[in-house]
Amino acid sequence: MQEASNNQIKLLRKLSHRKNREKEGLFIVEGERAVEQVLNHRFLSIEAIFIEDELAKSHQLPTKYFTLPKKIFIEIADTETPQGILAVCAMPNPISVQELEKIESGVIVATDAIQDPGNLGTIIRTASWFGVESILLGKGTVDIFNPKVVRSTVGSTGALPFLMGNLKEILDQLEHSGWNTLLLDGNPGSTPINEINKHKKTILVVGNEANGVSEELKTANRQRILIPSKQSNKSVESLNAAIALSIGLWSVNN
Repeated sequence: MQEASNNQIKLLRKLSHRKNREKEGLFIVEGERAVEQVLNHRFLSIEAIFIEDELAKSHQLPTKYFTLPKKIFIEIADTETPQGILAVCAMPNPISVQELEKIESGVIVATDAIQDPGNLGTIIRTASWFGVESILLGKGTVDIFNPKVVRSTVGSTGALPFLMGNLKEILDQLEHSGWNTLLLDGNPGSTPINEINKHKKTILVVGNEANGVSEELKTANRQRILIPSKQSNKSVESLNAAIALSIGLWSVNN
């Protein structure tokens, strides 16, 4: 057990900002359960673990850790009621389009400007549950290493290969290698998801919470699909993005 240095505390403060996370190649995993799962799953490389000094007396961790005074921990933590433990992890390297082109079968999830951290975290967790090959993060999508996103994955951060970039360009490239793109789109003219033909290599795109899939992605070679509603009075306009993706993944996998 060792007290955190001033340089370590400065780093922890810096990692609350995306530009600093990207510069340092590091991000924070906060909370007892999340840190425990990161330790158990070993998806991520842990650089250091920090624990509130009063809690350190009752915790047995299988690795070296540093203590922080409670007031410093509260300042650094992203939650209103921090649990007193966090890990600094190295960002995994993104997968390349070339690697994705070589995959012979499976499902890829793509997010088109998903802005809510809780939604993205749930999407990552759900995609991991369904064993998808990778997640593509289009421009306008919230940072995958945002603290709220990381918490919402409930320990699944790092479980999936990821790629960030221009979604239109990435989809165009992957389609040339046999990937078939389906756009989750509840607007008129979309095909009910239970009526689609299944493909060996499928990319499932979920759009922005307010605006759906962007128009530039709606090309003739991409099928728009919807999840049929059973309600008679249309009291609910649409499904939450993460829920819609969950249903979509179940459908294309069965």
